[in-house]
Amino acid sequence: MQSFDDFKIGTPLRNAIADMGFTQPTPIQSKAFPVIMSGKDMIGIAQTGTGKTFAYMLPVLNTLPYSEDIHPKALVIVPTRELVLQVVEEIEKFTKYKNVRTLAVYGGTNINTQKMAVMQGADIIVATPGRLYDLVLSRALQLKMIKKLVIDEVDVMLDLGFRFQLTNIMDLLPKKRQNIMFSATMTSEIESLITNFFKDTQKVSVALSGTPLENITQSCYEVPNFYTKANLLVDLLQDAEVFHKVLVFVSNKKSADRLFAVLEDIYSEEICLIHSNKTQNYRIRSIRQFDEGKNRILVTTDVMARGLDLEEISHVINFDTPSFPENYIHRIGRTGRAEKKGNALLFYTPKEAEDKEAIESLMDFSIPNIPFPEHVEISEKKTPEEKPKVMEPNNPIKIKDEDIPGASFHEKSEKNKKTNQGGSYKRTIEKKYKKRKTKGDKNYNKRNKRK
Repeated sequence: MQSFDDFKIGTPLRNAIADMGFTQPTPIQSKAFPVIMSGKDMIGIAQTGTGKTFAYMLPVLNTLPYSEDIHPKALVIVPTRELVLQVVEEIEKFTKYKNVRTLAVYGGTNINTQKMAVMQGADIIVATPGRLYDLVLSRALQLKMIKKLVIDEVDVMLDLGFRFQLTNIMDLLPKKRQNIMFSATMTSEIESLITNFFKDTQKVSVALSGTPLENITQSCYEVPNFYTKANLLVDLLQDAEVFHKVLVFVSNKKSADRLFAVLEDIYSEEICLIHSNKTQNYRIRSIRQFDEGKNRILVTTDVMARGLDLEEISHVINFDTPSFPENYIHRIGRTGRAEKKGNALLFYTPKEAEDKEAIESLMDFSIPNIPFPEHVEISEKKTPEEKPKVMEPNNPIKIKDEDIPGASFHEKSEKNKKTNQGGSYKRTIEKKYKKRKTKGDKNYNKRNKRK
């Protein structure tokens, strides 16, 4: 079995790896290292939790020259602010014995502060595509010296709608550069990016997108509705010894807030929440508290599924069944990391059964079903989305909620129905003399007055 001693790396990096306690590379690290060191463009296909950050940063740092230039030499683009901070944190560990300036660039913070930081100089920029593009357009950041471009979780970036920023950034980069791209899935959009911007690309793959990780125990519950799911979750979480660090995934921000409101009443000191509507400081604080064990339950959305790298997660609970089966793989990849055992639970309603079957088809694996506990209350309460929609058969136009009069609505009195029509003198004159039938009939008013 290969070890890091077999890698041709400098002493500073070797010492940093030893400090971190790593001795053997993961499969993606073993396969990616020689390709990136050769200078070839590379596309890596690997599941989450397989050591991708280490896979690209080790060879990039190994070939990064010392420089006092203010312009960066390496650019790493990732989809979320959380992932930016994690990559920077990893780079700082790797460069413990090297003089490397690393800068994090992401949205949600004052852009002028980041402009000042960029102008002070950096060797490596780690950025989200939106804020990076803004800094480039403002000319605060110049990419003319970039030699290494890394795009991590490119499929997530495309899902989030960052294709425009990505393609424009790559157009602005020097033609002579090395392109390194990592993704959990290969799509036609990714193939298009590779065709347009990569040269002589070498593909490195360590797992098919849909292969369940062997060290994760999977099971599922059939549940009738949202609030019954919440009751089941509350019941399971009571066993704090077994469910000692739990990541709960929901489908959207509204469901996340709704579930958090239910759980907060019972697990107020043990629960935290993150989704894209939360402020940057709130998200960072929630992740830190969960990672440090101050909170044992973290509720999050799919947008954050690949922006987290948290250790020792005992359970990933899919509170909502994802409509895209690949997202299930990314979710459960948060547990069972670094060859440790993990657990994944899936809650699905009859309406979500088809999505569950799509997940099982992708994995070629049938998720074992656990009988619903008899002591857990089946709730009659339904969310607005679960309530049947009443439509009038002869009225295809749906009245919006905001157009429906409230309980205190009443018709105006005759007095209050009056409108301001201007001065009364003008109206009196118009009524008396009326209006000419035509412009040419100058004698109309005279004749009318005689009558």
